[in-house]
Amino acid sequence: MSSEQVKVTLTQIADYSFNVSFDQTDIADLVTDETPPLGGNHGPNPSRMLLAAIANCLSASLLFAMRKYKNTPGTIRAEVRGTLGRNPEGRTRVQHVDVDLHLPDAAASYDQFERILQQFENFCVVTESVRSGIEIAVQVHDGSGEVLHSSVNQVGG
Repeated sequence: MSSEQVKVTLTQIADYSFNVSFDQTDIADLVTDETPPLGGNHGPNPSRMLLAAIANCLSASLLFAMRKYKNTPGTIRAEVRGTLGRNPEGRTRVQHVDVDLHLPDAAASYDQFERILQQFENFCVVTESVRSGIEIAVQVHDGSGEVLHSSVNQVGG
């Protein structure tokens, strides 16, 4: 299996607002920010970005699966809601995500629709990664580049 590395760089603008650069692409930068009282709500916060990533990936996966069977659906619309709550340590976490995907036409107008529904989620890189857990390694460097902190989560643990 081949692997590909994707790089994104965040640079603090002020307080909790960051400029997000999608390295090695022509994609325009994005500003993120926390909601009040921490931030100024100048852009989506990380929880909203996660929800957007899940819904976008599922929508694209559904479109891919539909086109695989020669369907040409019109505009797909997605609504995503995340439930935030506290974990046992009292820290806020995304605890549950609901995604509603809306197709423009009746199911009967699509070829191989049952088969599409059985497989489209498997094409979604983000949703399936979040569902199964992702190993995340974190390092904190000081101004001279010295590593001050290093951690790796245990997936599934």
